[in-house]
Amino acid sequence: MALTEHLRELRNRLVKSVLAILVLTIAAAFFYREIIDFLTAPIPQCGPDGKPLGGQERCAMVSTIGLIAPFTLVLKVSLTTGLVAAVPVWLYQLWRFVAPGLHKHEKRYSLTFLGAGTPLFLGGVAFAYAVLPTTTEMLISLSPTWSTAIMPVDDYLDIATRMVVVFGLGFEFPLLLVMLNFAHVVTGKRLLGWWRGMVMGITVFAAFVTPGADPLSMLALAAPLCAFYFLAVGIAILNDKRRARRNPDAGLEDDEASELDLTVDAVAGAEAVDASAAPAATAAVPASRREEMDDIT
Repeated sequence: MALTEHLRELRNRLVKSVLAILVLTIAAAFFYREIIDFLTAPIPQCGPDGKPLGGQERCAMVSTIGLIAPFTLVLKVSLTTGLVAAVPVWLYQLWRFVAPGLHKHEKRYSLTFLGAGTPLFLGGVAFAYAVLPTTTEMLISLSPTWSTAIMPVDDYLDIATRMVVVFGLGFEFPLLLVMLNFAHVVTGKRLLGWWRGMVMGITVFAAFVTPGADPLSMLALAAPLCAFYFLAVGIAILNDKRRARRNPDAGLEDDEASELDLTVDAVAGAEAVDASAAPAATAAVPASRREEMDDIT
């Protein structure tokens, strides 16, 4: 297709993805109270007397500040829920945009990656929610002992939303590495050679994107990402070995020559050949013809 047709196709895929997110956002708006209660459950809340409930050491008073804060809260919760719930839709639209440029076996691989991408993203979301209570308690414990922490709901949901999206996208990282290997972009051996830089990069990435300043939330994201990285390297190495068994030249670069068999075969004995007759003498070229030939030269 021409460039304009590709852009038109991209626009159509984006519109379908946005419509799916919008529909699910509207549906989530009818249940925003239940969603907010579910998201704020990890907060160690204070009782009516201001003391912690459930035998916890510290607690926080959850509040909404401002007249339009509840409305903003509804929009934020509903949009985040719609984005997470529409993961299968926008991943499928992404695959449909890429699929026309793939071969038959590449489409089979891409469908497998599409099926693995959704549970990985949802697994990251679930892992973020599991880590959220510990992160919240650690952040609240930093406040002075004589004070009561007052936590605006929108601030807390900013942290929760950020963790959910970051953990969900972070869990897609190993899938991206495996896709690059199956697409012949990078080998498993090269991925393994990058392990020092990858571990450092994952740690720095986790330190910047996690909302809390505590090392727990950073390690909670960096540790599984490092484990997934080495798992992706193992899958890439196994795939390279499988590819090498089927085609010994599969690991060669585009500008790299394959190994040639230069073994010299044995030559049989010489065979006598009769000499051919001498060629017949040609007629002499007339002088006028020679002049024409000189002119042409």
